[in-house]
Amino acid sequence: MFRFFETLVDPYVRYDEVDTPPTQLWPFLRQYLAPFRGVFLAAILFKAAVAFGDVAIVWYVGRLIDLLNGGTPAEVWATYRGEFILVAALILIVRPIVAAVDVGLLNNSITPNLGTLIRWRSHRHVLRQPVGWFENDFAGRLANRIMQTPPAAGEAVFQVLDAVTFAVSTLIGAVVLLGGADPILLVPLAIWTVCYALLMRWTLRRAGPASTAASEARSVITGRVVDSYTNIHSVKMFAHHDREIEYAREAIETARHAFFREMRILFRMDVTLTALNGALIVGSIGLALWLWFVGQTTIGAVAAASALVLRLNNMTYWIMWAATNLVQNLGVIREGMMTIAQPLSLTDAPGARPLKLTQGRIDVRGLTHRYGLDHGGIEGIELSVKAGEKLGIVGPSGAGKSTLVKLLLRFYAPEAGRIEIDGTDIASVTQDSLRQAMGMVQQDTALLHRSVRENILYGRPDATEAEVIAAAQRAEAHDFVLQLEDSDGNRGYDARVGERGVKLSGGQRQRVALARVILKDAPILILDEATSALDSEVEAAIQDTLYRMMEGKTVIAIAHRLSTIARMDRIVVMEAGRIVEDGSHDALLQRGGLYARLWARQSGGFLGDDTAEAAE
Repeated sequence: MFRFFETLVDPYVRYDEVDTPPTQLWPFLRQYLAPFRGVFLAAILFKAAVAFGDVAIVWYVGRLIDLLNGGTPAEVWATYRGEFILVAALILIVRPIVAAVDVGLLNNSITPNLGTLIRWRSHRHVLRQPVGWFENDFAGRLANRIMQTPPAAGEAVFQVLDAVTFAVSTLIGAVVLLGGADPILLVPLAIWTVCYALLMRWTLRRAGPASTAASEARSVITGRVVDSYTNIHSVKMFAHHDREIEYAREAIETARHAFFREMRILFRMDVTLTALNGALIVGSIGLALWLWFVGQTTIGAVAAASALVLRLNNMTYWIMWAATNLVQNLGVIREGMMTIAQPLSLTDAPGARPLKLTQGRIDVRGLTHRYGLDHGGIEGIELSVKAGEKLGIVGPSGAGKSTLVKLLLRFYAPEAGRIEIDGTDIASVTQDSLRQAMGMVQQDTALLHRSVRENILYGRPDATEAEVIAAAQRAEAHDFVLQLEDSDGNRGYDARVGERGVKLSGGQRQRVALARVILKDAPILILDEATSALDSEVEAAIQDTLYRMMEGKTVIAIAHRLSTIARMDRIVVMEAGRIVEDGSHDALLQRGGLYARLWARQSGGFLGDDTAEAAE
């Protein structure tokens, strides 16, 4: 039975991904709710059946009282025995079945699958955003929005299908019951309904913005706390424990006051509703008693009206809180849409095809990118790298070296100019195929909080165990990996490395990253300070591996330590976003320009005799 309800909707059903999601609430929700339309309709019908059944029981209690007053027990039983048995069967058999289907649709079909669908699709959309998009926000806040929006959406739908449908159905049933007894009994109910609607309107108009503000305040707390945890080494190293506590306290206090504003609205609503319900009880029951006193209705009708009004009294608190909760959840969804509904800022061109790499030649033509500012970045870069050529890039910090590499990887779209690989503009090919053709080791190596094996396999997921170990051995990582053990007792290649690889030293992280790139074996290799975290002994041991890995590949290597690129075929020197020198190591030294001055400031490196001779 459970399996039937749980599989009515597939949360992973194929769908057309859009680069620009709807930015308005209802179109946004409609897009996500489309697979549930049939289930929603069934849920509404069964919830209405449950509500009408409850009103029918109240009506029948009134009828039962009148029947019992109409004769002796024997006469009543003889006349209405079949009716009593039928009603009992409906209550004992049919009512539980209807309620079971109602609960199964809401709790087993809709709630878990809707949250799963929204979380799945939201995560897919966010992962398609470019690197620059992630650099402009807290990772914690982004994750918080992804995590809190699905349950809020599920709760909102649940409230609509459960509370709102039940309330409307009950109200309709109440109108039919009271109107059937005497139309005048509808007067107190009509007045109360108008006042209740006005109170709900007042509450919801204020609760929505208050809930959005409270949700945003909670996201700020998450962002600040996660920022502190992520950078815990800096917090401890600079002894800024108290500073981080105060930084979080400011956000927590802001959230507390936002919550105060939300609760004040609910306080006013609750007190006013109590007064309204008191008026409904006195007005409806008092009017029913008056009608009985003057002989215009039966005692059964008075009993049914009294029971129904008391039921409405209890239900109205639930409905008001449900409606308020609905608006609060819609506020959470709106806040989550600030992340989930943002259009992709960097997309594949229409009709983009996979990159067909034939040689590996790279041509940079008039490339300019300043990150939307009037300074920084790079400007007018002209550069050609022949297939199989090893190119070194050097220059002071801020010269634009990393910007050039990010544009080559298409983490950003250039503001002017283009990059071609084998004559094809990289803007015209799919981003995935472009990056699959490149292997990169960065200075700031971040590993996934997974096992060593999984991190290395990131380079080529279909690699065998033997290939993983061989890559680790070539990266001088195998020996230390075998000694690893995490807090769960996992050893060697099964050991987890911690968030961003914090359980490993900088050199260990770098060697795992090298193993990952070695395993990928891409035709274009990018090294951004690839050996910066290695000590001299390990770097010397791994240099031969790096050069063997470069064979047959087009290589771009960024380095501050000039000795690591002295053996490159060519070196370009960047300054202030431009290429100011271009040539071999020896030619640049003879020119006596910026490269020669940078080389003179350094004491050499770990490349062997050739480098020492070049330094002389």
